[in-house]
Order: sequence, then structure tokens, then C-alpha cells
Amino acid sequence: MPGRDLTLGNDVRPRRSTLSGAPCWACAARAWRGPCGPGRGHGSGARAAALWPWLARPAGSARGTGGARRGGPRGPRGRGLRLSAAAVVSSAPRPLQPYLRLMRLDKPIGTWLLYLPCTWSIGLAAEPGCFPDWYMLSLFGAGAVLMRGAGCTINDMWDQDYDKKVDSSWKGTERLLSILQRQLTLALGVLLCLNYYSIALGAASLLLVITYPLMKRITYWPQLALGLTFNWGALLGWSAIKGSCDPSVCLPLYFSGIMWTLIYDTIYAHQCLVATGVTAAAGITTGGIGMAGASAVPALRFREDTKQWLSGFSVAMLGALSLVGVNSNQTAPYYAALAAVGVHLVHQIYTLDIHRPEDCWEKFTSNRTIGLMLFLGIVLGNLWKENETDETKKNIDNRIEN
Repeated sequence: MPGRDLTLGNDVRPRRSTLSGAPCWACAARAWRGPCGPGRGHGSGARAAALWPWLARPAGSARGTGGARRGGPRGPRGRGLRLSAAAVVSSAPRPLQPYLRLMRLDKPIGTWLLYLPCTWSIGLAAEPGCFPDWYMLSLFGAGAVLMRGAGCTINDMWDQDYDKKVDSSWKGTERLLSILQRQLTLALGVLLCLNYYSIALGAASLLLVITYPLMKRITYWPQLALGLTFNWGALLGWSAIKGSCDPSVCLPLYFSGIMWTLIYDTIYAHQCLVATGVTAAAGITTGGIGMAGASAVPALRFREDTKQWLSGFSVAMLGALSLVGVNSNQTAPYYAALAAVGVHLVHQIYTLDIHRPEDCWEKFTSNRTIGLMLFLGIVLGNLWKENETDETKKNIDNRIEN
């Protein structure tokens, strides 16, 4: 299902493709039964089971039945000990599970990518020598979960007549509108905890949230629309702490977030190509996946020049973040983290194989690490400011005494 809308829609692990020479999900899941069948080119079922033993499980636990994939150490009854978002959702009360999956709570990478720009902004707005406001971080975390869920609901509402991957149990505009109303009401409750400036700024983002799912039908750059939407928190986090936006910090931070989105969403688009069946000639989809395949069109445009485009986006992102550091008087830990982010991006782009969907997925999800590294650099850089301030005061006092 990676052909669905990007981080607002599905963000599940991609299907193994014949392009990579690895067995596909379905064949590996059936490996315990025997060979895949003639003409598949995936090898025998025994070989598939040897390569992917964690997929050779009874059909009742397969992904399509709602069971969570479990891995890691196993107890005496075969239960997985590793906690995952999918496992948490699967263990929730059964009547609640469809609503949680509609919000994609079992696939949290999209929520992380929405939340992290908020943490950058909140961290930068903290007083020198202080940690970020934990109350605000928690508040924005709740808001990210709710707004990402609302975005997924809107996406399914727009695509229900085109995308066969939309859960048939949710088809019906009236029902989805009812759920959306509840999600937005809860999100409004979070927003009302902020100051008046931030309430107005947050309300303005609703237009982007509603129209983003339509952008893939009218533009070759849906990633840009996603970037404008997903990085609104870079503006909102600062205003929630300071009472208004500082353009010298907030605008370059917002721009850097947009460039970051262009990076990870372009990588995601490449792993959509095989699954959606988008054709280079017509730019349409096959296999019944519908309009969601349009999310892969920018990847078709970049084609073999993808790495050059990604390099350009990375340079723009790092340049904007450097400007943020200068304008916010950041210190050595921030620039060290920025260097680490640059190294991560170089490695990510250099080793990217756009013809292997599973590699594209791994590179896409690794962007959560980039966001966390930058947040850590902001926090440590802000704490470092206190040391510099104390040393400056001591030097001034020594000069006065002398």
C-alpha cells in the first residue's frame, strides 16, 4: 500500500519488488505453504522463508487481517516482546481500532515528521541556559497527533472515489465528515491553550491541511504543498513561546523545513513508483490504485537526476539552518549537530538506490533521526549560552576590578 498518499496517507513498509530480486510480501508470507507459483521469479517458498523468517507466519497474523507484525525476542507462547505503534493499536479495544487506523496511529512516521519542526521552534525560543518548555512540547505533540489524523481523514474523504486502498468501511462523505469534525474539535481545544496570536496563526494552517490532498491532482509538486503544511509548526512553536514570530529566525527555519520535506518526500515518491504503476508517458496509474499514484509524478520528472535535486535541497536546508543559528545566537553544540545532519544527508543521498523501494523506505524513515539530531543540537546549544554568559560576566567583572 505504499502507493497511497505520502506521509498524510499511508507510510507502511514497501512491498518487495522483483526489481530488487527479493521475494514480495505476499510470497514471503505464504512461504510456509510452498513455492510462489510459476512465473513469479521469486524462487522457492523455502528460500523465501529462509530470507524472511519473520514473515513466514500463519495467515491469521498477516498484515491484511489487522494483526501487528511482531519481532524481537519471543516469550514461551511466541508473543513478541518489542513494543511498536502497530502492536499498541492492535491491543486497543476492538471498536476503537478502526478509528486509530484511520488516524494512522499504527504508522507514526508521519506524526514525527509533522511534530519535529515544532520542537525546533520551541527549543530555539527557550531562554538562554534553559530547557525547552515541556508543557508546550507535550501540547504540540498532542496537536501533531490530532492534526495528522485529521489530514488522513481529509485525504481519504477526497480520494474515496478514486483510491481503492481507502478502507471501504469508511467510504461515505457524511461519515468521514462527522469523524473529521470531532478531530478538529479536539485540535481546537489544544490550540485554545495558546496565546491569541498563535490561535490565529494556527487557524490559518487549516486551509493548507484541507487543500493539500488535492494538490497531487493539479500540480507536479505535491511535495511542496506538503512542505508548506507540515512545517507550519516552525512558525507556531516560536509564537507560542514569544507571543509573535521573529521573521529573522522563523522564516529561515520554515524554509529549511520545506527543503527537508522536499528531500524525504521525493525519496518516498520513488518507492511509490513500482507500487502505483505510474507511467512516464501518461502520468497515470494502473492496477486500481487511483489518484494516489500522482504522488510519484515528481519522482518521474527527476528520474536519474534525483540525487542532484536532493543535493540542491540539502544545501538550501543547511544554509537556512546556518542562518537560523546566526540570527538566534546559537553556540557550538548547535553547529556540531548541523554538521552531523549534513553528514547524514550526504550518506543518505550517496547510498540511495532509487530503483529499490525498500531502500527508499529506509532512507525516508531515517529522516526522523535528522529531526531528532537537530532538536538535540538546539537544546544543547541553548544550554551552552548560559556558560558563555557567565564567562562574559566574569571577564567584565575582572576588567572592572583591574
